[in-house]
Amino acid sequence: METNYSNLINQTFNFPQEGFHTVDNELFFNDIPLMDIIKQYGTPLKITYLPKIGQQIQKAKRLFNVAMAKTDYKGKYYYCYCTKSSHFSFVLDEVLKNEVHLETSSAFDIPIIKEQFKKKALAKDTHIICNGYKRPLYQQNIVELANEGFNVMPVLDHKLEIEYYIKHVKAPKIKLGIRIATEEEPSFAFYTSRLGIRHTDIIDFYHEKIKVNPKFELKLLHFFINTGIKDTIYYWTELNKCLKIYLELKKVCPTLDSLNIGGGMPIRTSLGFDYDYEYMIEEIVEQIKSFCTEHEIQEPHIYTEFGSFTVGESGATLYSIIDQKKQNDRETWYMIDSSFITTLPDTWGINQRFILLAINHWDKPYKPVNLGGLTCDSMDYYNSEAHTNQVFLPKIGKDDKQPLYIGFFHTGAYQESLAGYGGTQHCLIPAPKHILIDKDENGELTTRLFAKEQSFKSMLKILGY
Repeated sequence: METNYSNLINQTFNFPQEGFHTVDNELFFNDIPLMDIIKQYGTPLKITYLPKIGQQIQKAKRLFNVAMAKTDYKGKYYYCYCTKSSHFSFVLDEVLKNEVHLETSSAFDIPIIKEQFKKKALAKDTHIICNGYKRPLYQQNIVELANEGFNVMPVLDHKLEIEYYIKHVKAPKIKLGIRIATEEEPSFAFYTSRLGIRHTDIIDFYHEKIKVNPKFELKLLHFFINTGIKDTIYYWTELNKCLKIYLELKKVCPTLDSLNIGGGMPIRTSLGFDYDYEYMIEEIVEQIKSFCTEHEIQEPHIYTEFGSFTVGESGATLYSIIDQKKQNDRETWYMIDSSFITTLPDTWGINQRFILLAINHWDKPYKPVNLGGLTCDSMDYYNSEAHTNQVFLPKIGKDDKQPLYIGFFHTGAYQESLAGYGGTQHCLIPAPKHILIDKDENGELTTRLFAKEQSFKSMLKILGY
């Protein structure tokens, strides 16, 4: 007797689990009946479940506040949303309902902030942390915010950046941060990050350019590592280095009172995901507290810039299996009705894995398959998951009354921006429909169409026809 797909998932993982359960062999995502959504909108389909965004923010704020209370930590915690993860208005609208702050990386973030201010979604005292390498337009927009009274803080990425602020800031004071050029992960191609200022230059730079100018107030020291906040020797070593630099800078700069702890928090990319958020946050707070107690300095305010953590788990991407191809004795291909390159570019570009589950046919036997996209590119495929080197999905047959539908989950961060939302994609594969799912005042699910499937007319216009 063949084991069915439901047994496979239940035996492999602790299932059901947060955000996922089945009813009558059909998958529900955050209590959303996905088959009902597919019947209404079809596939391929992007989904954003808006309440998840606020849930993630409140989870992090609660964990940091509890950790600070346990250690009698005197500083404050500031949750910043990293806008580059998703710039969509519906994301920013939801984020800003949760009394958070923003981190930017582009000149074009600033008009978005002004639009949100017009809508009264944010106030002028909202912290705007401006990161990234800043070309003239970005610097100009930052200065406009400062001169208009916004609580903006450019984080200096290189030493020449400050020259623009010296010439153009008219406000009585502007807060500044400094980004440390951290060492990259040992396996990385380069030893030191291209971003930030060398730690050996920071003290002299402060004396020469910041301390002597009354319009500047250095407030924040920032470090960032690409791997994110993980329980590794690499992360703890870089945090410790940052604290030592903070101590030396604090000795000569009494206005310095804040630390950005660098990197994002991981999200669930597998049903077997195992990350102890509570432990990590308590350990970070405890280490900073202990360091400051040992060296008799006041604990800094802690800033985080969570992008994927904020919006990633709100997203899902749904496909139909439109064909089954057996190309040799061992490999079976399930063809999806879209392309991984165009709809989930992380899977193609950096081999990112997401939670992959069948949406229906959980009562059927399963088998190992490769998933193929519609483009003519040999790299348009998905054939492994975070916990295994294979993909297992229900078997499909010619006599099935219903196609097999599959979903990739926690895809809410970066995919649209990396793929070039609203543009033309490889092989002119159209962007799928995108719907937003929310809850009304009675707790009932509501859906609305954010974007239709991309039309050939919009593509031809982009291409100049």
